[in-house]
Amino acid sequence: MTSIHQKQANPSSDRFLRFPEVKKRVGFSRSQVHLLINQGKFPAPIKLGARASAWLESSIDQWISERISASQAKAKGVGT
Repeated sequence: MTSIHQKQANPSSDRFLRFPEVKKRVGFSRSQVHLLINQGKFPAPIKLGARASAWLESSIDQWISERISASQAKAKGVGT
């Protein structure tokens, strides 16, 4: 499994997602997202300004894909 920080985004095709959209995509509260970020288990947001942060859509998509792969591998008994 690749690290959530290894994927290089293509700036011309990527877009920023603010927290409400991230919440819709992953189903976690703000506090849960920040807990996972602090544990290194969720992509960190990018600072856009003094009071604004956002996530790259590609990093959220990759995180979701990794969770799906890990869940399917566990269901098949791989890695246990």
